[in-house]
Amino acid sequence: MKALKMIIGLIIIAITIISCNDENDNQPSNCDKDVLISADLYKNAPDDQLTINKVEIVGDCLKISFAASGCSGKSWEVKLIDAGMIFYSNPPQRPLRLSLKNEELCAAVIGKEMTFDISQLQVNGNRVLLNITNSGDQILYKY
Repeated sequence: MKALKMIIGLIIIAITIISCNDENDNQPSNCDKDVLISADLYKNAPDDQLTINKVEIVGDCLKISFAASGCSGKSWEVKLIDAGMIFYSNPPQRPLRLSLKNEELCAAVIGKEMTFDISQLQVNGNRVLLNITNSGDQILYKY
């Protein structure tokens, strides 16, 4: 009887550990937004003037610091768009574009920092070069 209780206890512990691991797999990323993959959006999404000051990768997030003219930046619509193409070089490359829709009519320059989940941009291997076409920046994403 004592052995049966011990086995039941171990089964309960195992189920608890497995269910905890499954929950962690479904956690949302710590990034502000997801990257969008669309050739159409890449070509046709708004392209209002902005200046990209810095790009860096933190985990699976691409952090972009940028600035544009405006009143507060609260109404801006910002998207990171992947062209849906992979250039098979060494390392492989993906073209991205930061899209800004800015209807604010103020002369102030507003700076913002946003992060984008780039985990879905992974390709075979363990790295891909991300080319931010509207800034000329490139950054190597290792995973």
